[in-house]
Amino acid sequence: MLQKRYTLALFSLLCAFHPLRAQVLGGQHTFSFMSLSPSARVTGLGGSQIAVKDDELAFAALNPAALNPSMSGRLAFNHNFYLSDIQHGYAAYGQHFKKINFTLHGGIQYTDYGEIKQADETGLITGEINAKETMLIVGGARPLSDKLSLGLNFKYAMSTLDIYNASALAADAGLMYADTAKRYTIGVVLRNAGTMVNTFSGKNETLPFDLQVGFSRRLKHLPFRFSVIAHHLHQWNIRYDDPAIRRSEFLNLNGEPEAENNSLNTVDNFFRHFIFNGEFLLGKTESFRLRFGYNHLRKRELSVLNYRSLSGFSGGVGIKIKRFRVDFGYSSYHLAGGVTHLGIGTNLREFF
Repeated sequence: MLQKRYTLALFSLLCAFHPLRAQVLGGQHTFSFMSLSPSARVTGLGGSQIAVKDDELAFAALNPAALNPSMSGRLAFNHNFYLSDIQHGYAAYGQHFKKINFTLHGGIQYTDYGEIKQADETGLITGEINAKETMLIVGGARPLSDKLSLGLNFKYAMSTLDIYNASALAADAGLMYADTAKRYTIGVVLRNAGTMVNTFSGKNETLPFDLQVGFSRRLKHLPFRFSVIAHHLHQWNIRYDDPAIRRSEFLNLNGEPEAENNSLNTVDNFFRHFIFNGEFLLGKTESFRLRFGYNHLRKRELSVLNYRSLSGFSGGVGIKIKRFRVDFGYSSYHLAGGVTHLGIGTNLREFF
């Protein structure tokens, strides 16, 4: 009973700490890099996975309740060749403490925005500016029962844009219920609840807070696991209503604007809250993995009107070679291109 009260109080505190606002997503927050995929496996699964508990250390960056003893001694490096010449990566290490039944992890996430030209008011190039962001993550988890676990992440983020600097403190709180007999897992997480410590220009901006719920299930007679992740559950309307697109889409035979179909808009907005993904786990030790994902929000936001594309779709592959696991993930963002994510991980206990 005490554990339940503690869990409810913790989640209530984090919800109260973050102001919940009904607004669309784009351009509303600072330190948006906190929401980027931490690993190649997550990229291939559509950008989020909070309802799987195995030895994937990067899952703990998304839901700290995913931490478990199989991550002990695990070391992982992931690098994302992001859009344009932006470089993004994540490195982490996990350790389990058997005596207190507690699993701890620490990591660093970085983003380098490449060469940005500096110009004066006339457009004359005067040099280049530096733009980087870094986040330190420390988290831990312990089981509350045989099936339920609770985890917390604490984050310190720093951002540099030329002569301007900012920093922020944030936290994640996660719960995970895993029923191994019935082969399903449910995850709940509050991500990036926090505030800026130092601001760019004296204005306190919001962090990319997110309330997510996930469900995954592994099939009984097939080495396949499917998952559904619901995100931004703290705000209903995440649909951007572009007036330019609306004017071009809804015209009658006389060339006059027609009324929009509110029912279709409601359905579209509903599905923007979901990411669907699946993963084939092949081999006795799951040494070969094929994965795919679909992010409807990304599909709708980054598609070009009247052009077909794979925006919102992603895929990847993972293979274990002796003591190392190598992962590749690709996510299609736009007709202009997508992102390529590479990862390598090992368990140091296998070397000693």
